[in-house]
Amino acid sequence: MTSYLITGAAGMLGQDLQHALSGRDVTALSRADLDVTNLDAVRAAVSGHDVVINASAYTKVDDAESNEADAFAVNATGAQNLAIAASESGAKLVQVSTDYVFDGLATSPYDEATPLNPISAYGRTKAEGERLAQAANPDGTYIVRTAWLYGAGGPNFVATMLRLAASHDTVSVVNDQLGQPTWTGDLARQIIELLDADAAPGIYHATNSGQASWFDFTREIFQVVGLDSNRVTPTTSAEFVRPAPRPDYSVLGHDSWARAGISPMRNWKAALSAAHSAGVFG
Repeated sequence: MTSYLITGAAGMLGQDLQHALSGRDVTALSRADLDVTNLDAVRAAVSGHDVVINASAYTKVDDAESNEADAFAVNATGAQNLAIAASESGAKLVQVSTDYVFDGLATSPYDEATPLNPISAYGRTKAEGERLAQAANPDGTYIVRTAWLYGAGGPNFVATMLRLAASHDTVSVVNDQLGQPTWTGDLARQIIELLDADAAPGIYHATNSGQASWFDFTREIFQVVGLDSNRVTPTTSAEFVRPAPRPDYSVLGHDSWARAGISPMRNWKAALSAAHSAGVFG
């Protein structure tokens, strides 16, 4: 029986990975359980496992601008440590990455082979994590890039918008950033399908299909939960200046799935509706 190790198991994706692997041999370690920056601890944790799924990450995008060393330790060194340990154990590694490795200047979906050009500290550390993981375990590393995640297990955009809806008559949301809202439940199942198919290691873009602005996403959230979507008003990124620059365009292409004989993830609207039906929004 295949044995799985999930790091970052207390987060949104980590919790959904545990659900997706229900009934299998799984070790789920939170950040408190395993310091991925400690190579000796990582080696001990990885030993005896066939698959390592790294859902551990420093995801505070704005804080990373002034704490890049801390973000690097988790996102880059941590990924390298897991890849070293996986290589030594003959295990597969799934390194979860992000759209932030791109600059957001594209006008058509980013191919998996597009050269990386991050514009934020967070993006730089995640890009380096990809490089180091592949260098340390070239024959066993899957880079799974995703974006705009929401789920039941942690703070996320959907929860924020619904909280604002409860206290504000209207909610202003930017309409000049495009991406792919992605349910962690779908992402977790896609990762497991990738592993079950014994697909070739490499880079895979795992986002729900289609595209939307944050404004579009919020209107759909309101509609799904039965709120008046006209309460959502558009604004621009210039009105919400934050320490870390965001990619204006984060739509990812999904060509690698066809090569692996796996269907890409469903449309983001269908996923949002399914997430609501599953009780993700409370």
